[in-house]
Amino acid sequence: MCQRCDGVALDRKVKINNKTSYVITEFYASNTGTENWEEDILGSDVLASGSSVMINIDDGSGYCKYDFLAVFDDGDQLVSANNNVCELAEFDFTE
Repeated sequence: MCQRCDGVALDRKVKINNKTSYVITEFYASNTGTENWEEDILGSDVLASGSSVMINIDDGSGYCKYDFLAVFDDGDQLVSANNNVCELAEFDFTE
């Protein structure tokens, strides 16, 4: 699959599953072509342990590969790099 898929209408919706025993307080998805994390996708919401949320991970760049960052209520952070959101339907954060 291409890193950048200009002109291709691809579904970038991914179901994020929190399969940890902690609350995810912040979630970021930034394309692998950038050095910075974008805004917190959850905003004022949180993703409780055992819960899921459907997120449209599309920043308009045409990229399919994204890095994910979850920040948990205990202060821990978990990064998952190089996720292909054009092919990925679900993503699990696990302990």
